Amino acid sequence: ARVGLDLPAYLTLPPGSDGKNLPMVINHHGGPRARDYWGFNPEVQLMANRGYAVLQVNFRGSTGFGQAFDKAGWGKWGAEMQHDITDSVQWAIEEGIADPERVCIYGGSYGGYAAMAGITFTPELYKCGINYVGVTDINLLFDTMPASWKLVREEMKRTIGDPDDEESARLMAERSPINDVDKIRVPLLMGYGKQDPRVVLDHALKLEKKLKQYEVDYELIIEEKEGHGFRKFENQVEWYTKLIDFLDENLKKDRVPATE
Repeated sequence: ARVGLDLPAYLTLPPGSDGKNLPMVINHHGGPRARDYWGFNPEVQLMANRGYAVLQVNFRGSTGFGQAFDKAGWGKWGAEMQHDITDSVQWAIEEGIADPERVCIYGGSYGGYAAMAGITFTPELYKCGINYVGVTDINLLFDTMPASWKLVREEMKRTIGDPDDEESARLMAERSPINDVDKIRVPLLMGYGKQDPRVVLDHALKLEKKLKQYEVDYELIIEEKEGHGFRKFENQVEWYTKLIDFLDENLKKDRVPATE
């Protein structure tokens, strides 16, 4: 990262690739207090199978790398945590792995937030964005918190921000992608579950109003009987078919047929 911090990451390359000048998807985990692991990931393998390099970065605030690394992300949504994702993309470009004209950012939940932050705060870096059940308004996340989260609210105030503190609430609003929609210059694909109790549908619907206002090219998929992530097989098939079509269209590559 730009401050000299080492970021554990996983790079998956398409089969038969020389690893150079590839269309790339930066695909970061949700949580954000979670991590990506080495091993088989069907979502990553799907994208790699279709010809995309996939970079998964454990940005600061990820768990499993020591307390200092975890705490370095506290209160840093849209700031240093986002810088780590930006710096990872820059690394892949500088190493000659990623074609700078063919990079897409994709994530779910917090990862969806980071995808939205990417195309609003650093729009020049990406050719498209994919937001899957992502937070678009940090203060709304607290306003709509389910009763079952009451016991962890204080922890979230420490690790994300305190909506009851005027300065903290201001920073959370400043770092909420919904307030910078006018900066988006690339196509956006979104998927949300109507029954999601964590990231409620209003994150998508309120964002959609602004996307229309600023004439952003977007598609919003809402699954009526899904929650925080699509669990029904037919909905997963629909989502990932749409995702691959979206990548193919926006990263300007020939579609690669599935391998056995």
